[in-house]
Amino acid sequence: MPQLIPEDWAPQLVWLAITFGILYLLMVYVALPRIGKVIEARAAHIAGDLAAADQLRRETEEAIAAYEQALAEAKQKAHAIVEEGRVKLKAETAAERAKLDQELAKKSAEAEARITEAKNSAMKEVNAVAADVAADIVQRLIGVAPAKPEIDKAVEAARKA
Repeated sequence: MPQLIPEDWAPQLVWLAITFGILYLLMVYVALPRIGKVIEARAAHIAGDLAAADQLRRETEEAIAAYEQALAEAKQKAHAIVEEGRVKLKAETAAERAKLDQELAKKSAEAEARITEAKNSAMKEVNAVAADVAADIVQRLIGVAPAKPEIDKAVEAARKA
């Protein structure tokens, strides 16, 4: 094995130094700058991605806040519309109720007037029937028909008592 022969060590050390120097120079001026550029490009790409993700996160938060605000405004508008409709419906109901109360009061007054008229008419007929019956009874009892004013007077006195 030539590596173990001590006389061959000096030229081997020279070639080792030359090879190491060449490889070192290639690494320093060729390979490492390229690797550095790749690492820097990756770091820039990652930083860009992180910045874009941060920007998208902020935009998302803004969109969520805008959505929640729009939702709250829509809810307020809906409540206002419902309340307005409720108030309007109450007013319409109250107006209809007042109108119906007036109609019912009018019909009730008309019905009461008809009832009073019918009652008065019936009472007149009752008075007439009572006068006729009283005249027939008196005529049958005593045989003489009493005068009409006397019978009417007696019927009125009997009704009041």
